[in-house]
Amino acid sequence: MCLRMDTHKYVGPVWSLFRIVVGLLFTLHGAATVFGVFGGNQGKGEALPMGQWPGWWAGLIQLVCGLLVMAGLFARPAAVLASGSMAYAYFVVHQPHALLPTQNGGAEAALYAWSFLAIAVVGAGPWSVDALWRRDRAEVPAVA
Repeated sequence: MCLRMDTHKYVGPVWSLFRIVVGLLFTLHGAATVFGVFGGNQGKGEALPMGQWPGWWAGLIQLVCGLLVMAGLFARPAAVLASGSMAYAYFVVHQPHALLPTQNGGAEAALYAWSFLAIAVVGAGPWSVDALWRRDRAEVPAVA
């Protein structure tokens, strides 16, 4: 006898938790860069100077997109921007030093890029502001 667990009922909540955790971690990176909290930019205990290219702007993208993805608010466009920024970071900052992410220090950027691409494609999941808005719009009767 084979006991099979019905796992598909967990897909939505687990996907939502994945999005929330990825968004939170990205937000923490952005807050460290922009505000100098949580160890500061690259663990140096301070923020990057406001407007410094490209680091401060990358931190702002991390902060804003991380918050949006974490909340599931405009999650797809925010995830596209976040994914693109991490792909840029990987190919411009890390990849010139060595081919593989384990050699060039770009594993984290690569994981973020692919994680955000997945969020952009799949969506925010059921535990999100986007899902709440969809439910509210579906419940509003059409005016004749």
